[in-house]
Amino acid sequence: MSVDHEVRSVRVQIFGEEHIVKGQASKEYIENLASLVDHRLEEVQKVNPLLPRHRVAILVAINLANELEKLSAEYEELLALLEEAN
Repeated sequence: MSVDHEVRSVRVQIFGEEHIVKGQASKEYIENLASLVDHRLEEVQKVNPLLPRHRVAILVAINLANELEKLSAEYEELLALLEEAN
């Protein structure tokens, strides 16, 4: 991810809606994030076609938070292993 100090606005499509995302990351990085979120939303919608859109979004948010927590725990374990090795 390339980050600079310039704030840019990037127009993206997420779950059939247009959004403008502002950030310091590159246009490509922001578009990639939007694509990943869109893909997750579409996956959950396909499995649960009767679920309202806001509930689909909540499920995706919970799934992403779960993945983040798992990765954070793995990262902490790796740091501890590195400290033990030194």
